[in-house]
Amino acid sequence: MAPTPERFAKIMRVLRLRQPTLTVLMDEVNKPHNLSAIVRTCDAVGVLEAHAVPPKHGTLAAFEGHTYDATSGSAHKWVKVNPHADAVSAVRDLQARGFQVLATHLSQRSVDYREADYTRPSCVLLGAEKWGVGDEAAELADQNIIIPMYGMVQSLNVSVAAATILFEAQRQRLAAGMYEQPQLAPEALAALAFEWAYPDLAPTLKGRGEPYPALDEHGQILS
Repeated sequence: MAPTPERFAKIMRVLRLRQPTLTVLMDEVNKPHNLSAIVRTCDAVGVLEAHAVPPKHGTLAAFEGHTYDATSGSAHKWVKVNPHADAVSAVRDLQARGFQVLATHLSQRSVDYREADYTRPSCVLLGAEKWGVGDEAAELADQNIIIPMYGMVQSLNVSVAAATILFEAQRQRLAAGMYEQPQLAPEALAALAFEWAYPDLAPTLKGRGEPYPALDEHGQILS
């Protein structure tokens, strides 16, 4: 079914604000509601894709059940989560793609999270609820960041930490004008627009190896 003109206008507006050079890597975040809340924040600040290392005793698919759907506000439909075997290889892969990796980790080289430059291609590395980011991944990261706290408890829920950092990244990018022009290449934007507008048809065409048809300004397929 074709989207309404209003629905397609919203799709295009959101895609033009997407930030393909801002992402997160969730290292064995094992509570579905936390992963879901992080994905929801990713959608809110314009993250295009996220990354995750599934818990050792689970799979990423396990997060796609009722709890995931109920807590993400359907954000999982708009933010693809790419699985990785382990945090160290994921960090290296993202660095090879030009991302600076900022690990939420307390170390001698940690800096206030606001000191990081999020206008650069950036990935925020978030650790599991109980043990945080692993030492090897934190050491490999380009920078370690912390959120200063002044209470009796010196830790935040991982989803709260993610939101705090990602909205700082949004603030910096807004100030730099990075939301004023589309960050996606025109071809990528057009492909995503079709996939979002026609979620049932797109997989069929992709499976056949067929190109997506062009859409008019209202989201209708051009013959």
